[in-house]
Amino acid sequence: MEAAKSPAEQKVILHNVSWGTYERLMDERGERRVPRFAYDRGELEVMSPSTEHESIAYFLELVVAILAEEADVNAYGAGSTTFKREDLERGFEPDACFYVQNEERIRGKLRIDLGSDPPPDLAIEVDLTSPSLNKLPIYARIGVPEIWRHDGDRVSILALREGEYAEVVESATLPPISGPVLSRFIEESKSFGSAAWMRKVRGWARDQANPPD
Repeated sequence: MEAAKSPAEQKVILHNVSWGTYERLMDERGERRVPRFAYDRGELEVMSPSTEHESIAYFLELVVAILAEEADVNAYGAGSTTFKREDLERGFEPDACFYVQNEERIRGKLRIDLGSDPPPDLAIEVDLTSPSLNKLPIYARIGVPEIWRHDGDRVSILALREGEYAEVVESATLPPISGPVLSRFIEESKSFGSAAWMRKVRGWARDQANPPD
C-alpha cells in the first residue's frame, strides 16, 4: 500500500483489490461525494479532495456551462457520477463530466448504465498530488473522447486517438477553447471575484463568436 497526504489532497492506493471489494466500498459510502474511487483491474485509488482541488473543478465546470450557453449547445452535467464496467474491471468517478454530443441520449435519465448508455463526452480531472493511479487508461478503455486535466500547474486537453490520449491544442467538444486559455481562466479565478470572472469568460466566448473585423 502507498499513501500520499498533503494539504492538496489525500490519496491511498490499494493493490490486489477484488471487484467485489470495490463495489462493497462504494455501497458503504452511499450517496456521499467523498471519498472518490478509481479502479483498474485490482488497483484501487481512494481520494479525498481538498478545497483547492474542488475549486479548480468547479471553475472548469463553470467554463463548460458558459461556453455551452454562448454557443447555444446543450451540455448535461453528470458531476462525479460513478461509471463502471465489471466486464472491463474498471471504474472511475471524474471530478466533473458532461454529455454534449450525446446529451439527447442522456437527458432526463435518473441512472446511467454503461452497458447501454454512452460514456460522457467530456471529463474533468484534477490531479494535484502523487502518487496517484493513472486514470487515463481507465477513461480510454471506457471510451471517454475528451479530458480536461489540471495537473497543479496547467490545464491540458487530451483527445482519445486509437485507444490512447494525446494532448491537443483545441477542444473538439467545445471549440475553440484551448488548454492555455483554460489555464489562464483558472489562474484568474484566484484573483477575480466569481461574478467578474464569469463576465471575463463570457466576454472571451463572445469575442470568439464575433471576432473584430
